[in-house]
Amino acid sequence: MTGAVFRETTAESRTRSVPLAHLSLELGHLYMEDFEAGPERLREHFAEVAAWVPAARASAARRSRRPRISTCFLVDDYFSRFSTPAELLPLVLKEAERAGLTVDYLARESGCATAGRVEPAESVRQRLVEAPPVGSYGSRPPVSQTGWLANGQRSPVARNAMSEVTGWQPPQETAARMHSVFMDVELWSEQGPDGGRLWSCPFLAAVWQLARLGLLRHLGEPVLVPQPWDKDQFPDSWDQLPPLLQLEGAAEPFSAYRTCTLMPNRFLAVEDAVRLVLDQTAVDPEALAQVAERSAREGVPVPAAVAQRATYVFYEEPAPAFPPERG
Repeated sequence: MTGAVFRETTAESRTRSVPLAHLSLELGHLYMEDFEAGPERLREHFAEVAAWVPAARASAARRSRRPRISTCFLVDDYFSRFSTPAELLPLVLKEAERAGLTVDYLARESGCATAGRVEPAESVRQRLVEAPPVGSYGSRPPVSQTGWLANGQRSPVARNAMSEVTGWQPPQETAARMHSVFMDVELWSEQGPDGGRLWSCPFLAAVWQLARLGLLRHLGEPVLVPQPWDKDQFPDSWDQLPPLLQLEGAAEPFSAYRTCTLMPNRFLAVEDAVRLVLDQTAVDPEALAQVAERSAREGVPVPAAVAQRATYVFYEEPAPAFPPERG
């Protein structure tokens, strides 16, 4: 006879875990002006990316003899929309295949803002925790009011006509090493559809990184869960596509212990801002614990700082260069 086992409901984990690869390798994070440039631009992009993929795979193999690696590609359908999925996505996959690359997962950037009934960007916004600089006196409104996030203290200014006039003082990075590298990042503006928020490119990219790292949750549930999709059947409307498609049935898990992003060097400033956001986001502690426990068990422990789990390869673009992102 087997005795019954009773557990407190609150003792059960409320944060659901996700499958994890060792590395999430992003093969592209392009904008509509790239697609407007035609197949030649995509061909050049994937040819350059293909040159760096073996190095990224070799780096993963240094940590695990049999690394699980999945690939992904992000399409901007948030700031602008060009063509249709039926016309554009087969071209993307064709040019990737021409370069010897396979896209396991394809994502829509708008899914980082809204994914069904969940708003991933808003969930991350609520987890922002500003790091106040030493000696700050609270003159700057919080990020929840301004939509701006900094890694230190701006140059102080006189607050009214009666304030004491002082000489110029430089901004200060909170964790500076000898010299400061001060950043102030706009996360959103009040210019979105119907007067709502328009999320910035760096903020949506930070949401995307959290998803790829297996750390994005809403009420304990994973966000941006891959949906199986026939890569020969794309609709005419972007809104008919799930936020994240799994194109290869035998692909390794979408999320991973680490990420590597291969992209043009014009995105360098954007990704610096992404790391700032990650450094000031209070990630679900149980999701963090799940990843730490599983990676340690596999003998591939991850850095404690989430931002340090993301790596990049920035390649030089051929002329003419495209304008910077419009987020």
